[in-house]
Amino acid sequence: MNKYSLSALAAAGLLAGGLATSANAADLGGNCCADLEERVAELEATTARKGNRKVSLTVSGWVAEQVTWWDDGVESNSYVTGTGTTLGSNVKFTGQATIVPGWTAGYVLHLEMDGSDALTTNQDRPNGPGLFAGTANYAQTLQSYWFIKSDTFGKVGVGLQSMVADNAAILVDGSGSLVPANWVAFDVLSFGIRAKGVGGRGFVQADRTPGGVLGSTDPDAAFTWGGAGACIPGDCYGVPVNSVRYDSPVFAGFSASASWGDDDAWDIGLRYAGELHGFKVAATVVYAESTGTVSSSFGDSDYTQAGLYIQHIGTGIFGLINYGELDDHVADTDGDTWYFKAGLRRNWNHLGATVLYGEYMNSDKDDSFDSEFKWWGLGAVQEVDAAAMSLWLKYRNYEFEDNVNSYEDLSEVTFGALINF
Repeated sequence: MNKYSLSALAAAGLLAGGLATSANAADLGGNCCADLEERVAELEATTARKGNRKVSLTVSGWVAEQVTWWDDGVESNSYVTGTGTTLGSNVKFTGQATIVPGWTAGYVLHLEMDGSDALTTNQDRPNGPGLFAGTANYAQTLQSYWFIKSDTFGKVGVGLQSMVADNAAILVDGSGSLVPANWVAFDVLSFGIRAKGVGGRGFVQADRTPGGVLGSTDPDAAFTWGGAGACIPGDCYGVPVNSVRYDSPVFAGFSASASWGDDDAWDIGLRYAGELHGFKVAATVVYAESTGTVSSSFGDSDYTQAGLYIQHIGTGIFGLINYGELDDHVADTDGDTWYFKAGLRRNWNHLGATVLYGEYMNSDKDDSFDSEFKWWGLGAVQEVDAAAMSLWLKYRNYEFEDNVNSYEDLSEVTFGALINF
């Protein structure tokens, strides 16, 4: 509505409320309407508006922060961080317009803002700078692309966006515990693991050397899991890149997708979501390949991943299985990751669903060190429907093994919350 129609409605409301005495009626042509016009102008000035009447505008996103206590066997401390790059606080602008019936065009602009990135914190750095931004308190563009969509033929997107393989296996998780519990160790991935009897720190990185992009410059650093930059265990193609992506329409619960971009990276995937005999079922399988070396976000590698989520509708009992296998053509190594989660989702109070879960992850790397990274954990999530909010409390114990040293376990206790808008 324009401000004149709003003024008319407001004036009508005043009259209907019994304020139209002869004295007040005389005032309606004076300061009353001037005050009303001023108030409407204030409302218009503080309202998000789109640039034209043809393309819609939807603003969405969430704010997520958490407190993590950690203990690496020698040192312990507590940090306040976000939930990690690609899961951190963000805002998304989405628009769409109808070209002709059955055909639409639109855009997505997705920005992430994080005061401290959990993915890049460690013992020496409580404020994570982020993988791409380089400094704490950063803002970065996660996605920026346009799309054309047909009800019959599917959707094509072009620009900075998630390829099919980005987080594909974990996105089948419908339990409500995906953010605090998935197969990427967002909270501690850049932390060092203490070598027993040495006190040094080893960090997660591809070349297995101390320090580096994510790690500390501690001269006593020990060796730990290799893979950052080329592959984070369990999510080897997990960042948006400049690409072209196609998504088919849904047929009987099934849909197919394919994408190409970056430095000759491509992938293809199949997904199913539906209900079968009293169970909610979601599943996916994706194959991805990259032939780049230095210039590619994914190196010279191929990656296969699969995910299956099943939940009994009546009881709320659920289970999740994720599997990923990476073949690194440059290092001539391969590794696989298994992730399991099971639990219960029930409405026990008026706030919303409560989710209780247990999880286990195992990631092996076939190289000269025979590396193995694993963890187990327990957690609870409370949804607050009236505020579009989730609160969680979790515990995890991390273990690392290879044929070089013995290592201390790393443990964490994290309390956090996410509120959508």
